[in-house]
Amino acid sequence: MFVKIQHIISLVGLACFVLTTACSHSPEGPEVISGQFTVNGFNPLVNWKKDIAGEEMNNVFSDKLLYLDYTAPRRAGFLIPSPEQTESGRFEMEFYIKNTGSSPQKFAYKIYYQNESYKFPERDATDSIQLNEYAWENFYGSWEDVNRTFVITAEIPADGKFHRITDRFRIVGNPRDETRYYTNESNDRWKRNPRVGDYSFMLAVTMPEYVESNVIPDYILNISLPKDSVSFVNPYFYFLYGEGRELPNTVVNRFPNILKVVAKPDLGAGIYINPFYYPRDEYGDMFTGNCGNSEQIYDQAAFEQFIHYIDPTTKYSNIPVIADVLKDNYSLTEYNWNKQFYRKEELIAVVATTARNPCETIISDPEEDKIIMKNPGTEFGKWEKQNVGVISRHGFTYGKWTVKANLTELLNKNGLWNGLTNAIWLFTQDQSPWNHRRDCNNLGYFANYYGGDKDVRVKNVGYSEVDFEILKTTKYCPSYILPPAYNKGLIDQANITNWNIALPEEIEEMKDEILVACTNWDMACQDPVNYAGGCNPIEYDGQLFWQHKWGDTYRAITSKSPESDDELFGGPYYYFQIDWQPERIIWRIGPEKDQLRVVGYVDHTITTIPNNQMLLIITQEFHNTRWWIGSMFTQDNIPFPKNDITGEIYEVVIE
Repeated sequence: MFVKIQHIISLVGLACFVLTTACSHSPEGPEVISGQFTVNGFNPLVNWKKDIAGEEMNNVFSDKLLYLDYTAPRRAGFLIPSPEQTESGRFEMEFYIKNTGSSPQKFAYKIYYQNESYKFPERDATDSIQLNEYAWENFYGSWEDVNRTFVITAEIPADGKFHRITDRFRIVGNPRDETRYYTNESNDRWKRNPRVGDYSFMLAVTMPEYVESNVIPDYILNISLPKDSVSFVNPYFYFLYGEGRELPNTVVNRFPNILKVVAKPDLGAGIYINPFYYPRDEYGDMFTGNCGNSEQIYDQAAFEQFIHYIDPTTKYSNIPVIADVLKDNYSLTEYNWNKQFYRKEELIAVVATTARNPCETIISDPEEDKIIMKNPGTEFGKWEKQNVGVISRHGFTYGKWTVKANLTELLNKNGLWNGLTNAIWLFTQDQSPWNHRRDCNNLGYFANYYGGDKDVRVKNVGYSEVDFEILKTTKYCPSYILPPAYNKGLIDQANITNWNIALPEEIEEMKDEILVACTNWDMACQDPVNYAGGCNPIEYDGQLFWQHKWGDTYRAITSKSPESDDELFGGPYYYFQIDWQPERIIWRIGPEKDQLRVVGYVDHTITTIPNNQMLLIITQEFHNTRWWIGSMFTQDNIPFPKNDITGEIYEVVIE
């Protein structure tokens, strides 16, 4: 006997149906029993068949894998699933319920989901019956329409049989429908995109009177409502550990498996050109088939050309020399002689530049699914050291950001630096209030990236940055001399014997190594219990990492790991990973993804971990070495590049 019950609900303007089917057998899955009913066979992913290996299979209770669909409209943010991934653009869910009472009755149900990979524990660490103060920051949701609370079923007969209930849902950005992510009356869900990683699913089933009489609090019925006008209550805490656990005739059925969500942008889908930098009416003739700002590229391109901010105060005086440092094996003697030979009035006063024209130095290759970056060579009289890079267009909070790339070598066979810094970094998507970080309660953050020690302090900021910066410089820690001092020679053009000064032995021994600098910009928030300036060690997994801050008011914390330039950049590719978690950041590198090793570590005890949404930037840039005090080579004395310097990006995965 089949009974079809139509239950019209508001779900993004769609009509949805609840079906009950009498079953003569017990469904699969964990069974949960209350005094009035039994629930079994909860499956939130009925129509998603891809297992964790990405293979199609019909096993109901298995871990699943889903890659984010980058073709969804940008304002909608990422949809899980997207309309291209399932017929309805939603997950089909089902569960079975058996009325164990003595008469027909209705029941009420609601689904919740939560990202489990990047969350705070629901319970307080010191008091397990209290809500963790940061559990509201977790990415959790329910029905897309937050005003749809518990769904009331039709009457279920007391016939001793299981009846099938079906529904639909999807995971969306801004699942609590918070107004901070709105523009006027438009819900910009992309401003709080779904997180990557593992998702759990929880079904709560109760009696209709608990819903209608608000026995269950309104802020659990409707997750958009705060408890006290300020903070939200995580429904996982309420039902698993809080008051909801004690409700009679209420059960919670957790799906025994997870949905693993991974982001893997298509590097061959084009490069978007921001019209703010390159208006179409002025630069349109330079756009190519998959580089520009057409509607198609706007919708499909996962990256855009990155335009560095150039601080005009970072001007340096460069020697008027053009050379290919890498291929011509520019020597230490040449470096020293050129440094001393030219008079002050002969030097070229310049700052690093950005691309004059779009699409010339950034290429998206759809055939090989890669991005090519080129720092262009310069010509005599057209002196230029041009930065190059790309930035992703879709932000995330947290995740393991893994980049497979063949960036330029930095040193030649003589250990001479070509002046470039290879950088892989996460950067705030926006500094507007919608993307502000968690409040800083001890003094506050510095309000600006620039501003010095006298900058104003504020409760919260939107600025965040987490870096790999790889260049030729020196370690500061654990040395007691900051920065290290060594003889840089005398400016004595009349005496050539003073020109060629050997590097100190400890520097010479590291001539084939570059420094992998791992940095978190905490904007000098002093909330962490072990916040401190200077050199301070922190241990992780048996390794000791020396963290450096120039002082208590310095905005960033950095550790440096000496690495072989040939190993990182002399082969066909190398992997770089920033593992950004709610309470720690781990930097890893390695020749293969399954051979990564830790080269940097910080946690919330020494620095403030960002919790806002960030983008990925990959660059090859000419840093002013005044930023890296104590470097053995200075940007001023590195020749202008004779030829293009190329780097390639082969894969980006966020999981």
